[in-house]
Order: sequence, then C-alpha cells, then structure tokens
Amino acid sequence: MKKPGGGKSVRGARDLRTRLKTAEGRTISSQRWLERQLNDPFVSAARALGYRSRAAFKLKQMNERYKLLKKGMRVLDLGATPGGWSQIAAEVVGPTGKVLAVDINPMDPLPGVLVMQQDFLAEGAEAAIKTALGGRADAVLSDMAAPSTGHRPTDHLRIMALAEAAGVFAGEVLAPGGFFVCKVLQGGSERDLLTQLKRSFSIVRHVKPEASRADSAELYVLATGFKGG
Repeated sequence: MKKPGGGKSVRGARDLRTRLKTAEGRTISSQRWLERQLNDPFVSAARALGYRSRAAFKLKQMNERYKLLKKGMRVLDLGATPGGWSQIAAEVVGPTGKVLAVDINPMDPLPGVLVMQQDFLAEGAEAAIKTALGGRADAVLSDMAAPSTGHRPTDHLRIMALAEAAGVFAGEVLAPGGFFVCKVLQGGSERDLLTQLKRSFSIVRHVKPEASRADSAELYVLATGFKGG
C-alpha cells in the first residue's frame, strides 16, 4: 500500500471491503462509522506509522503542498487532543523548534511536544501560552470541533464559533509572517471568519486535503502572511 500523504492517492488501496462480523447491539449510524473506519486506508496508515489519529495526514498533506512548517518554528496546536497534528508539527520543526499542544481535556505526553491542559479562552490563557512557547508563535493550528449534536445547522454554527475564536486568538499570539490553519464546515457562515482573517493575513484560502473524506462538509481555512498587530 502506498503511504498516505506525500501527494500519492490511496483511494482503492483495498479492493475488498471489510465488513463487521456482527451488528448486534449497534445502531445503524454506529455500524456505518465502524465499517468506514475499518476500510479507511488513512486509519490503517496512522496505526502503522504510530500517529494518534488519521487527521495527522490532513496537516501532513497541507504542509507538503504549501510548505508551511519549517525547522525551528514555534507552533501552537489548539484543541490538540489526541495529538496527531502535534506529532506532524514536531517531526518538521525538530528539536530546535517548539510545539505546544493545548487542550481543555487531558492529553497523553508526546515526544518533542509540550502539553498544556488549558482552556485557551480562559482569563490569563494568552499570557500562559506565550510564556510556555517562549515568545510569539510562528504557526497556530486548530483542528477543533465541538461534539456533534447530529443536527447539521447547529453543528456548523458551533464549529464556526470555535474557528472564529481560534482566529482571534491567533491574532493575539502570532509573530509577523506567521500562519493560521483551522477546520470549518461548509454551510454559509464562513464569511465572517474569512472577512476577519483577510484583515490580518496576506493570503486566505480554502483547502481540502485528500485525507479529509470526500463526503464530508469539512474544509480548512489557511491564512498565511500574518501582518502583525
């Protein structure tokens, strides 16, 4: 099997789909989710490479396309649990850089990553994060998503509220020239976030990496060239 990431397609990596041996006691939505996981080549590759989530490949692919992360960078990963994005960032920035994984929930330690259990919206969080980073960040990452309610319009509004909050926070902690990437959902209310980011960044674009499932409304907003402020 070709490795996911690296610009090579992994669709069709399995000709025969794995089906659940039993559906007893599972809801239909649970059955579908489990079958999708069993047949997802990015899930298999994440296990093989020791990544904590298939989402690691989303950042890996964006980085390979846009050359975002560099050796020695300071990187802030908001809502980092379980740590897939932090792992990719730490691989690239190396020992001369710093990766700070921040999440309101506890997260298991990761080599090359400083983990902080912290609500980034809480009073005093900005100062604590800057202190832990040793200065301003060169990159702010956010793959955050609020727990799903199953009601798509509500889920859209909740994830956009998180994205907007992360964007504001990025403006407070980024160094000039830095970049910000965050998850959004298609649904019509991205305009406010894009307007907000276009004031502070040179280039703002939508990105959908191959590892983001084709049937998902998930997109990423990538803002580069922070102007400072």
